[in-house]
Amino acid sequence: RMCDPGLTSFEPEALGNLVQGMDFHSFYFHSDLSQSGRPIHTTLLNPRVHLLGEDAACIAYTRLTQSLSVSVNGQSRASSARCQETRVWHRAQREQGWVNVHFHCSKDHAKMLH
Repeated sequence: RMCDPGLTSFEPEALGNLVQGMDFHSFYFHSDLSQSGRPIHTTLLNPRVHLLGEDAACIAYTRLTQSLSVSVNGQSRASSARCQETRVWHRAQREQGWVNVHFHCSKDHAKMLH
């Protein structure tokens, strides 16, 4: 499990509201959107890690997501989107590893279609 059950987040899908817990995110992971079968490739650009002690860290990066979809005429269409993310990680017990306790995603309005 990579996320703490009490994970908090600010993200575009929440329309500026602070989201707490995993229920909000489960909709996206268990919906038809996640089962689309279309190829998706994600790249983290310029990651910067700040260690905040032995058991806490913050990482900031740009996430580039490339995907393929089929247009109305049956042609494949590639698109790229980017967002800026910051994630806070905590290591509560060393044997359990690191868990994500908070993230903030700022969606970039630039989207490129190929």
